[in-house]
Amino acid sequence: MLKALSGGAFSRDFTASIVVFLVAMPLCMGIAVASGVPPEKGLITGIIGGVIVGLFAGSPLQVSGPAAGLAVIVFEIVQEQGLSALGPILILAGIIQVVAGLLRVGGWFRAISPAVVHGMLAGIGVLIVVGQFHVLFDDKPLSSGLANLVAMPGQILGLSNQNAAMAFAVGLVTIGGMLGWEKIRPASLKLLPGALVGVVLATLVAFLFNLPVARVVVPESITAAITLPGEGLVQQLLNPAVITTAIAIAFIASAETLLSAAAVDRMHDGVRTNYNRELSAQGVGNLLCGVAGALPMTGVIVRSSANVQAGAKTRLSTILHGVWILGFVALLPWLLREIPMAALAGILVVTGIRLVSVDHAKHLLHRYGPLPAIVWAATLIMVVAADLLTGVLVGIGLSLLELLPHVRRLRLGVEDAPRGDDRHEVALHGSATFLSLPKLSAKLESVPAGRQVVLNLDRLGHIDHTCAEMLREWIDRRRSAGMTVELSGAGNLRNLAI
Repeated sequence: MLKALSGGAFSRDFTASIVVFLVAMPLCMGIAVASGVPPEKGLITGIIGGVIVGLFAGSPLQVSGPAAGLAVIVFEIVQEQGLSALGPILILAGIIQVVAGLLRVGGWFRAISPAVVHGMLAGIGVLIVVGQFHVLFDDKPLSSGLANLVAMPGQILGLSNQNAAMAFAVGLVTIGGMLGWEKIRPASLKLLPGALVGVVLATLVAFLFNLPVARVVVPESITAAITLPGEGLVQQLLNPAVITTAIAIAFIASAETLLSAAAVDRMHDGVRTNYNRELSAQGVGNLLCGVAGALPMTGVIVRSSANVQAGAKTRLSTILHGVWILGFVALLPWLLREIPMAALAGILVVTGIRLVSVDHAKHLLHRYGPLPAIVWAATLIMVVAADLLTGVLVGIGLSLLELLPHVRRLRLGVEDAPRGDDRHEVALHGSATFLSLPKLSAKLESVPAGRQVVLNLDRLGHIDHTCAEMLREWIDRRRSAGMTVELSGAGNLRNLAI
């Protein structure tokens, strides 16, 4: 923290914290609405993610808070088990994450296939769009993604309802303001987020014309939004349904957090992520969110990238953004009550569409062949048609098919040694699959900075797309930092990594 308070770093962290705060506020509330809970629940999670998790995080520049990736599963929990079940589930999920971090299993989450992760996010994106489409009309989402999809034409045909039409218009103003600003904003205001512009514009329209649309409901005091666990907490923690759901949330939140942390590492040249410390910090955060009756949290790539792009240097920016959320909610709750619900839905519709990265599926198909693209599509379809956990398990199961042709030679050998000409050679032999990714990643990250690296693939018989993506990212990061990486041997395998 002493580094964070030094002159140059402090000024940049202070500025970045304000940018992240402006990005986080509408998203915290919007994700809460998408999760079927009051908006203030998302704000509490944002505060805990900033002030508490930011203090202990293993990824200093990553920003934690409520994530779209968990909105769907939380919505299902609230519908099926009630809001009171969310607290015990998060307490247990947080404990699982803390223990996982202490047992040093953080690196294993990076071994999850990118096809599964992006397919999961795409499925979540579809569910958010079809669910929030109904909120654009001041209506409530239905209990499943397929039901929401089937009911969409009825919403359009029901525009003869004047209030619903006005709400829809407010939502369109939000989307238009958000996308329009992102296209035309001047360079001097490039850090002003489009989501904030869209919400402010829609709120002004609703206020000036006194439109009869549903607005955000928040309590007078932030402490009134905190719901402590009831007397039957121990019995709830032992409930098989609670245990199963907690494991699912811990798994998905951990995977999203650590993959986001890996992406943040690619954006800057500062301190690398300590995955086990990050996992434990997220566990503490989710445990506290459970105690407070708030939403679950993960590391969030949208807020984290805004943090890096705004010039943050230390964890102070993340901590301060949580302080600003707390101050805003404590001092200006009346302002939040003017925000139309349809405006938050508009932001989430755009967010959901952006989660469906068809470009990533094309990248997998063109670079690695049909199987990873099939894994992506199958995960997406099962998330939408069944549920989040089923989709992820189906994706992981299909990923195992990539191992079948190499099942008798799955071991990977990694040898590294400095050479006399100021170069460091890393030689791989055997099969590089997601099963060996933690070992390979740890070895590559231990290569001294500043030395030229020779990556010898002469004896590498196979590399799957999960390891190839990790290897390519590592090479890109070294080269972007001005270090030389040479590849030798392996023919077509070499092409996968460059």
